[in-house]
Amino acid sequence: MRLTQGAFSFLPDLTDEQIVKQIQYAISKGWALNVEWTDDPHPRNCYWEMWGLPLFGIKDAAAVMFEVNACRKAKPNSYVKVNAFDNSRSVESCCLSFIVQRPTSNEPGFTLARTEDRSRLIRYTIQSYATSKPEGERY
Repeated sequence: MRLTQGAFSFLPDLTDEQIVKQIQYAISKGWALNVEWTDDPHPRNCYWEMWGLPLFGIKDAAAVMFEVNACRKAKPNSYVKVNAFDNSRSVESCCLSFIVQRPTSNEPGFTLARTEDRSRLIRYTIQSYATSKPEGERY
């Protein structure tokens, strides 16, 4: 199973050259960038761990790629993504987010949990297989 979150997630993994092009596009728009990682890719887990500080005012894509590669090296079995934020309306809103690394082992996938509630109401939730193990041992 392949995790599909963010822009380009239905496409084959981006090459480093394609990642640099997307970073250059974000820089040309004046967007602030950051790098994040997680080992729990649940669709509602919007709070990934931030790698380093946000990259405000960066003019060179190589600086962002340095951070991407440092995160990849430190977290080889995690998801890594780049986010771009537009503050032109005085609000930091995410306008671009894309995955730049997936775990080196198999992606964990999800299970659909069914729960019966009162009045025979059936509820469904998505649970990540990754969270069945403690943090740090998920892959």
